[in-house]
Amino acid sequence: MSKTLIGKKIDNHIYDLCTIEQNGLDGGESIYLDNSQDSLEILRHSCAHLMAQAIKALYPEAQFFVGPVVEEGFYYDFKITHKIGEEDLPIIESKMREIAQKAYPIEKYTTTRALAQEKFADDELKLAVMSKIEGDSFSFYTQGDFEDLCRGPHLPNTKFLEHFKLTKIAGAYLGGDENAQMLTRIYGIAFSTKDALKEYLFQIEEAKKRDHRKIGQEMGLFSFDEEIGAGLPLWLPKGARLRRNIENLLTKALIERDYEPVRGPEILKSDVWRKSGHYENYKENMYFTLIDEQEYGIKPMNCVGHIKVYQSSPRSYRELPLRFYEYGVVHRHEKSGVLHGLLRVREFTQDDAHIFCTPAQIKDEVHNIIAFTKNIMDLFGFSYEMELSTRPSKSIGSDEVWESATDSLRQSLEQNHINYRVDEGGGAFYGPKIDIKITDALKRKWQCGTIQIDMNLPSRFELSYTDEHNSAQMPVMIHRAILGSFERFIAILTEHFAGEFPLFVAPTQVCLIPIGDSQIPYVQILREKIIKQSGAYAEILDKNETLGKKIRIAEKQHTPLIVVIGEKEVQSKILAIRDRTKREQYSLSEEEFIAMLHTKISEVRI
Repeated sequence: MSKTLIGKKIDNHIYDLCTIEQNGLDGGESIYLDNSQDSLEILRHSCAHLMAQAIKALYPEAQFFVGPVVEEGFYYDFKITHKIGEEDLPIIESKMREIAQKAYPIEKYTTTRALAQEKFADDELKLAVMSKIEGDSFSFYTQGDFEDLCRGPHLPNTKFLEHFKLTKIAGAYLGGDENAQMLTRIYGIAFSTKDALKEYLFQIEEAKKRDHRKIGQEMGLFSFDEEIGAGLPLWLPKGARLRRNIENLLTKALIERDYEPVRGPEILKSDVWRKSGHYENYKENMYFTLIDEQEYGIKPMNCVGHIKVYQSSPRSYRELPLRFYEYGVVHRHEKSGVLHGLLRVREFTQDDAHIFCTPAQIKDEVHNIIAFTKNIMDLFGFSYEMELSTRPSKSIGSDEVWESATDSLRQSLEQNHINYRVDEGGGAFYGPKIDIKITDALKRKWQCGTIQIDMNLPSRFELSYTDEHNSAQMPVMIHRAILGSFERFIAILTEHFAGEFPLFVAPTQVCLIPIGDSQIPYVQILREKIIKQSGAYAEILDKNETLGKKIRIAEKQHTPLIVVIGEKEVQSKILAIRDRTKREQYSLSEEEFIAMLHTKISEVRI
């Protein structure tokens, strides 16, 4: 069966067939209609235009802003006078199929700015789009009676658009500006095959069941309170225990790897943020306050505090590498529209570390971080990939420094035989980085950890150490977080396990259920023994409920081990255990049970 050619990739840029023909482009890598990333880029962008054409047919007054391809498929922002909701999506979808089946050729033409402005003189959204585009040449794509300002790429014909689904509708500010007008945004997904779409939709339904917000509420892990403010989570006892268990595991591993705990203040004078470059490059994401007529910035990152710890004493090459870690609380001004459970919040805690080392030590340090990352991901059963991000347009430092830092990361990845992708321009404003992206049980990818090489902040703060020749040298600073933030990681972990956390991190590891009141004194003693001797956390479920309901409550809490205790168990000290992990029931003596718990928890190491 012959493949359908839909475009080419030339110099890491995707071109559709119209653009290739009009511009006389040669060479490059052929892109065929399939479910590869490059093919889906073309397919989904074309599907966004198909959706816009359907909306225009149903609502002729519609005006369109932009319709990009995004990680979760595609969307289009538009304005109409009608009020539409989820119930209208099937109607739009049906119209899309009707249009697609007409097999309209998708064609491209270019025009001048003046003619484009004349064409859209009465369309404020298109005028807003054009205001953000430089130059005098504008490209348009047409299909049937529909056309739109667009750079492409697109399929050659609408007939190739068969397997798609509109997924949700939402509001979106024009250009992401909270002070601008609110537009309607419809999301969709598209694939080249029916099976791929079917699998994706199955995953979406499964994701709804695993939503950490739903499970977190059911298990009593965390909550949000509008009276406190959006994006500011409240950690309930069970959630706090879950965090503590992860923190304890991580702390042991950090100590074993010669990391030292430090702590910086949560507010610092704005002068230090000016010095670091955050004030100029990150101000819009920060919160500020005045104290004694002096402006302070609430920290969005922990790096400046750790720099000051480094500067607290003269340093020698004999001390390097210095590895500082902090579970640092940071605040970032996230827009309300992007807040999402624990995945995107305004206050969060990073598993942050900064390593100060010599240039010659970079390779070993990055190697150690990569190995550390592997241990953590293996422990939780995550697969992962790494991405090298290079200098963004908004950045500080010389080209030479950036090239040196980027080469150090690239060599570390290659020498560790790690396959990686390159994200051009995706680095932090102060240096290049390796981003760690994990894949969960539903094959979704999540950005978590990062490794960043920084030669700019050490220069700005004039950091130094004395080398073996008694000369002052500047250290390299490595920013490192593996989980990213505890909030985000716990959200991902919750959905990955669907609330069925492994025993070693579960917020409640054992649920003790007395059949009647007469067993409560023994159960209380047993709970104390479990906590003191095994390190596990045990909870007593002694509510005035039937035994069956108590068990159902414990199961809904996803408690790994449930122990039902009647008079027989009190007398014999032989415990009846329901093991949710193994999906089986068995009996152990009190001593055997506590010893098993101790072993299962203590043997877990990173």
